[in-house]
Amino acid sequence: MKLSHSRIEVMHFLAKEMDSIIDEFLKQIDTNWQPSDLLPVSNSDTFIEDVKELRLQCQELPYDYLAVLVGDIITEEALPTYESWLMEVDGVTKADPNGWSKWIRMWTAEENRHGDLLNKYVYLSGRVNMRQMEISTQYLIADGMAIGTASDPYKNFVYTSFQEMATNISHRRTATLAKQYGNNQLSKICGVIASDEARHAKAYKSFIAKIFDIDPSEMMLAFEYMMRQKIVMPAHFLRQSGEKIGDTFAHFSDAAQRLGVYTTKDYTDILESLVQEWKIADINGLTDAAEKARDYLMALPDRFRKVAERTGIKAPLEYEFNWITR
Repeated sequence: MKLSHSRIEVMHFLAKEMDSIIDEFLKQIDTNWQPSDLLPVSNSDTFIEDVKELRLQCQELPYDYLAVLVGDIITEEALPTYESWLMEVDGVTKADPNGWSKWIRMWTAEENRHGDLLNKYVYLSGRVNMRQMEISTQYLIADGMAIGTASDPYKNFVYTSFQEMATNISHRRTATLAKQYGNNQLSKICGVIASDEARHAKAYKSFIAKIFDIDPSEMMLAFEYMMRQKIVMPAHFLRQSGEKIGDTFAHFSDAAQRLGVYTTKDYTDILESLVQEWKIADINGLTDAAEKARDYLMALPDRFRKVAERTGIKAPLEYEFNWITR
């Protein structure tokens, strides 16, 4: 179904500010951190000793932690899917090098460093079956994703706002846990990635805030739509070799829940923070349908919280991740 013309007009209007948006939320490439800054230097005289120290620090990383870390890496490595998806959003004009396509290219370039850095780190660690991880990565890119946004920019920006916040939480928690396990290098790596994700979340949330100023009723309906169908993770099609699409994702999610890296409570907390940050309670000039959508959104965090309290943390499952070497 084709979007109303007003959505396209809103996207084109916002695109006029693209240079200032990029200056505010993305960093200069020449001065930004790169993966090699956080890894042993391959042409250094101490490279072998540095790698030995890295491997020693990784020996104490628990099974669930490695499962979550590798799942996060595969999610980051599936970046080609995310770029191609955003390039198909209505209002993104590929032929305009300075509009929304510029944001997507430059956002992708920043995000691309995350998978590169973590991939190289776990390769050096000796704790990961790289071939099996790479198979899962290729599957995730080949299988794509279905997140229910179609090409609607409003729905897509709700999704990216939510997901960037979720990935910030996940990487921040893996950073904290790595430090607890005595791995300061991995803690720093996960920390700098979390910082990027927080900055990107701030950008996408600002896009939504601007749309609420311009087109409040349609934006409210899009927000309600996304929350009614629930935000699915980018890796919801995750699978290992020999499995069907999505077979591994539930086990990855359970490991994250057990470890406290990303939980049902976090999902609710993100929703509540978005409701507050976008000042949903204070938006004026809504249609009757949008008013009903607002009522639904305002009540949703408490409803989710009650469900999360009943659900609790799932017990360990008998499942072998073939990504991990014992």
